[in-house]
Amino acid sequence: MKKLFFAIVIVAGMTQFSNAQEQNKFRVGLDLGYAIPDGGGGILFALEPKYNIADNMNIGIRFESAALAKNITGDGLSVESNLSASASYMGTFDYYFNSGTSSPFAPFIGAGVGYSTLANLEVTFEGFTSDVEVDGKFGGLIRAGFEVGKFRVAANYNLIGKTEIEETETKNSYIGISLGFYVGGGKWRN
Repeated sequence: MKKLFFAIVIVAGMTQFSNAQEQNKFRVGLDLGYAIPDGGGGILFALEPKYNIADNMNIGIRFESAALAKNITGDGLSVESNLSASASYMGTFDYYFNSGTSSPFAPFIGAGVGYSTLANLEVTFEGFTSDVEVDGKFGGLIRAGFEVGKFRVAANYNLIGKTEIEETETKNSYIGISLGFYVGGGKWRN
């Protein structure tokens, strides 16, 4: 317990000396959060290397994996599927609203576009179980949040096309709420 306390104090102290970003610097973010698909839930994990194209803008590549359990409904039918994982690979852009200040608080908005691979579903209905193969889809994301020092809180909406399962459709889009931190990026400049 003492080691954990000291590790938290050291990390919190380091954020006082190194906050946010500087043009022409690289940074890598790591996020962990909760995923909310239509009628279910799950967890998400993301890794995102970025390049700061300006003091208040960056571009990056987001690798995200989400483990989801969701309900499939249609035509009076309701089916539960087991936990399945999907992965997305997206080019991203973020814009920060604190340009010209040295404050460690930085609200942002962002967007991305890319490809999502979707896991095959194991569907159980009236005691029968079957595997359903699901194809990947092109999609996007929109997000908003804030950073304080090297820590990040974000909400994003992952836009992924629907999947047809026999005579029903399942929605693949989901909302993600995440906490994270990043390494590198320099400091906010005036």
